[in-house]
Amino acid sequence: MKVVAIVGMAGSGKSEVARVFEEKGFARVRFGDITDEEVKKRGLPLNEQNERTVREALRKEHGMAAYARLNLPRIEAALKKSDAIVDGLYSWEEYKFLKDQFGERFTVIAVATSPDTRYNRLGARPHRPLTIREASSRDRAEIENLNKGGPIAMADITICNESTTANLRKETERIINKLK
Repeated sequence: MKVVAIVGMAGSGKSEVARVFEEKGFARVRFGDITDEEVKKRGLPLNEQNERTVREALRKEHGMAAYARLNLPRIEAALKKSDAIVDGLYSWEEYKFLKDQFGERFTVIAVATSPDTRYNRLGARPHRPLTIREASSRDRAEIENLNKGGPIAMADITICNESTTANLRKETERIINKLK
């Protein structure tokens, strides 16, 4: 069984790519669920600031590979049923942890999108929209504090997503067929 991880900056289209994989039979493991669960456990509203605080606190407590470590049981459970799609790989340390765990069965797909396109998407999304300032701040935090650049640079496959959702879905389906 394969583990495919999606990496990209906020608003790049990672979740849409993961949705297509899920529709094609991959079991989805969303790393961000750990953040959402912890924010709710702390009795805080889901917003960019609380999510960032929790993400950074979990990494401080569990190390920079925190999300890979904390989600490993979910990934292993998913692999008992099918190939797995990991939605939201973040840090270089998570990349190395998963590469060590799954070796040749581990593939990374980067979704590359310009900041202007991503910021427009993030501002228009109905669920937790971000202002340009919030999106830019998140980018800096993810690059500088979470080591997100490494997995993007080392991706096995890169999708350029500057077009429509339909084109992104079509390209994702092409990649899925190639991976099978």
